[in-house]
Amino acid sequence: MIHQGEISLQTSGHRHMQDITAEVAGIVGSSGIHTGKVHVFNVGSTGTIATIEFEPGLERDMPEILDKLIPPGRHYGHEQAWHDGNAHSHLQATWMGPEITIPIRNGQPVLGTWQQVIHLECDVKPRQRSIVVTVTGD
Repeated sequence: MIHQGEISLQTSGHRHMQDITAEVAGIVGSSGIHTGKVHVFNVGSTGTIATIEFEPGLERDMPEILDKLIPPGRHYGHEQAWHDGNAHSHLQATWMGPEITIPIRNGQPVLGTWQQVIHLECDVKPRQRSIVVTVTGD
């Protein structure tokens, strides 16, 4: 069986992290699937999906580390072509990835106690995001 749902998010721009665990679990629960997997995908090239312990320290640390690894700047080829200030946004989102897959057991996503599903906005502008959640299994 396959079931698909969607999560809509409004972000405030670069570094905005949101916990979407409850929304993902809700879609899994409404799917009727007991055993399988859930695939969570950010539609767009400047947002990312991951798991992390969603707490204020890591909510600050993750984007700061990304900005150190792939800092904002005007030296990227994308900036020279488009001059829109978000080359680092594309690169950070690509580094992290737009998707994750989580196993489902007993009708629930299998996550650790301190493991939440998050969306991280890497773009410099606020965005309306669509997260596609696909549940497969029995």
